[in-house]
Amino acid sequence: MGLPSTRKKSKKLRHYVSWFEIPALNLLRAVGFYNFIYDIEMETTEAGGYSMALFPADNGIGGAIVVGEGSIPSETGTLVYLNGGKDLSKVLSKVEEAGGRVIMDKTLISEEAGYFALFIDTEGNKLALHSDS
Repeated sequence: MGLPSTRKKSKKLRHYVSWFEIPALNLLRAVGFYNFIYDIEMETTEAGGYSMALFPADNGIGGAIVVGEGSIPSETGTLVYLNGGKDLSKVLSKVEEAGGRVIMDKTLISEEAGYFALFIDTEGNKLALHSDS
């Protein structure tokens, strides 16, 4: 038997994502795509050789589209689930008109977990949408 641990238990994180970046080759094209499907206006900035467009986020997790060294769009690797709002169908219905490609229509995960869909953006990134209904 060992001695009881004197280490304090660490608190569990509420969110495991704190920031996300979607790589792009053409910032204007990518910004146009996301502005259209979400009906938003992204703010752009440049710093340290990178161009970025920021997703509006008053509270919660923020993210950006990034163009610069090492920012290579891909259909493989980590899959980011973007918020589809109350019903992801609204956002998903704009993907192809904006130049992207839907690769999995709205699909039920479970009644508790909601729905998801997959798409490829104008830059070649595979992303997902999620909503409760």
